[in-house]
Amino acid sequence: MNSLDWAVLIGYFGVMVAIGVWSHKRVDNVSDFFTAGGKMPWWLSGISHHMSGYSAVMFTGYAGIAYTYGVTSFVTWSFPIALGIAIGSKLFAPRINRLRSRLHVASPLEYLKNRYDLKTQQALAWSGMLLKIVDVGAKWAAIATLLSVFTGISLNQGILITGTITAVYCTIGGLWADALTELGQFVIQFLAGIAMFVAVVMELDDKGIGFLGAWDEPELQGHGEPLVGPYGTVFLLAFLFIKLFEYNGGMLNQAQRYMATPNAHEAARSARLSAILWLVWPLVLFFPMWMSPLLVESQKADGSDSYGLMTEQLLPHGLLGLVIVGFFSHTMAMCSSDANAIAAVFTRDCAPVVWRRARAWNEGQGLRVARITTVVFLGLSMAAATQVNSPTFGDIITVVIKWVAGLMGPMAIPMMLGLLRPFRRSGPTAALTSWATGLFAFWLVNYPIHWNVDGGVPLQYQVSIPLAVSLVLYILIGYLKPEDTPERLAIIERINTDDDGPGSAGAAAAIPTQQGGAPGVTVKD
Repeated sequence: MNSLDWAVLIGYFGVMVAIGVWSHKRVDNVSDFFTAGGKMPWWLSGISHHMSGYSAVMFTGYAGIAYTYGVTSFVTWSFPIALGIAIGSKLFAPRINRLRSRLHVASPLEYLKNRYDLKTQQALAWSGMLLKIVDVGAKWAAIATLLSVFTGISLNQGILITGTITAVYCTIGGLWADALTELGQFVIQFLAGIAMFVAVVMELDDKGIGFLGAWDEPELQGHGEPLVGPYGTVFLLAFLFIKLFEYNGGMLNQAQRYMATPNAHEAARSARLSAILWLVWPLVLFFPMWMSPLLVESQKADGSDSYGLMTEQLLPHGLLGLVIVGFFSHTMAMCSSDANAIAAVFTRDCAPVVWRRARAWNEGQGLRVARITTVVFLGLSMAAATQVNSPTFGDIITVVIKWVAGLMGPMAIPMMLGLLRPFRRSGPTAALTSWATGLFAFWLVNYPIHWNVDGGVPLQYQVSIPLAVSLVLYILIGYLKPEDTPERLAIIERINTDDDGPGSAGAAAAIPTQQGGAPGVTVKD
């Protein structure tokens, strides 16, 4: 990097902070901070939903998969995400929006107290927050790894720089700042992605290799196969189910994008836009990665440095800075949205349970706590980032695929399936049992069994077995021990009533309330 690249990078950081300051004017209360007051247009929500699913892991971990295996990086990652979100645009997006518009909640997990009980809500909230600390830590480590390639600064310095800048704008402006910066980041990503795509095509042409003829080169032998190595059919199917839950709200930050739109119809449009972007745009981003074995020789066994090396080799200064900004934009988009979601969960779901004074917070106090929680979460995730590549967590892609994907199912199934009428019989017993047993299955498969199997348990089973165990138990216990009380059925009906025109909330089933309950929400002590 030279002075021009640094100017582009510093200018980007300055714009992000400025957006946060501007967004501060639109945040008057907790609802504005966490769900944009339900005023976000569907197209902005859709772009924000799309961008909040990326991070620099794509340009490190998945670049390594593309370098080693080829197109399976798209087939087993962005394609199942696109398909999962498309399905979720019908199944989940409208229902999650009704959590805000009809039940008046600001956290995606807030409704679980009445859909199940307080114990279930707390179990999912605390375990989800812990998982998110590890997940976001991997994202900080990924962008710091890339930054070290270009600048030579240490991993910890890179983590500190990116985390601090993100903390400033997302803490000041809340979800509005997240969404508006993600819109700007999408534009930057588009320009950087096109620049890299054109640079690779021109370099291939200079080498006498055609756009399509590249696949016949010896270095890319087998790279056109959709399912190779550890990424087989079972892995693809498991990943599809995991991403169906994760990217439609299981990881909380995407659920906020649905909640932020004015109504259920707009939430569905938002999801469809995100699905289209996930299907089309990653093809442009992945093509240079697929071609990387023809252009560079990775210095790391997993190929995770290949994209960074290729960028340095092919792009002139200025454009190099733009692509580096693109790396930052991915990571900061995901991490800031995660921080906002976790702050919502802690402020709305956890603090009132563990701290009596939290139950009497006014709007101003709640907003201050939300901002403090955002900073604390980012700090903890930055600390976790320093442990990536340690014996405990493994490398970046191991954290993202094995830990996050493997643990996602047990945590997301009670939350997501609890929205749907066919699973109305599943109550707190089904939810807690499926959650706890799924987590135990993850530990069992990934550690004791993995250590005692020759060659270890294949990755596809490491991520699929916890999901399968949780899913089966959630459904089975619901039928063997139904807990569909009138209060729970009323909540499900209100979420599922498909009439979202003006004044339609009154047409939904009324939820019985106890004294002291908020409108439309049952209070249980």
